[in-house]
Amino acid sequence: MLIRSRPPKPTDPEFELLPAIDLVGGHVVRLRQGDFAQATVYGLDPVAVAVAFAAAGATWLHVVDLDGARQGSPVQLEVVRRIAEAVAGRAKVELGGGLRKADDVARAIDAGVARTAVGTAALRDPAFAAEVVRLHGADRVAVSIDIRDGLALGEGWRTGSAGLPAADAVRMLAAVGVHTFEVTAIDRDGTLGGPDLTVLDKLVSLRLGRIIASGGIASADDVVAARALGCAGAIVGKALYEGRVTIAEISARLAQPEA
Repeated sequence: MLIRSRPPKPTDPEFELLPAIDLVGGHVVRLRQGDFAQATVYGLDPVAVAVAFAAAGATWLHVVDLDGARQGSPVQLEVVRRIAEAVAGRAKVELGGGLRKADDVARAIDAGVARTAVGTAALRDPAFAAEVVRLHGADRVAVSIDIRDGLALGEGWRTGSAGLPAADAVRMLAAVGVHTFEVTAIDRDGTLGGPDLTVLDKLVSLRLGRIIASGGIASADDVVAARALGCAGAIVGKALYEGRVTIAEISARLAQPEA
């Protein structure tokens, strides 16, 4: 994994670059197209990975408890706590995966995360999203929207999961106070095939909240393209772990004036 330190800072302070740290059994992995059977292990020490990303200039870390996502409740909170403590003062930690009860969201925040990413429970029950936004504030609650064939899915890694049109999901959740949406094109996730700019553009055009791009990002150009659409951030995973791009390179591109 190629990580350089002291990159130039992006000129747009609102745009979030979030290196992804996906956890299975305490290890750092990446899935292909959300498939647990296609997992690649990239690190045995997630705290060390988090510290390296922070040293390279990352100001946000997108941590996903994949064990928690499958189980339906958080599994890796102690690891997350250690990550948050290790990068305190340098990077904020966001956590997703298995946060399906208000108590679970509160436990995640108690573990030191700056923002939680709820998904399945929010799509199935908008009242849950409304509750956690009321309890913790909209800045501390994002909704992860996994998209396959244009549908926003709960348990997006499962083929055949029921869903509703992605734009309808954003409208529904924006109506209850959510203003940050992390949008993953499942068929592109882990493929390095580039983000689904068509879907992202459609959701940004709704002007109902901040859209963070995820899935397929392979280069600094992909991140810049997402920002050009009006996305508020981008989650980058496999491209960083395989040395296709570095945080320094992405930050340098983001620091350039937009054409």
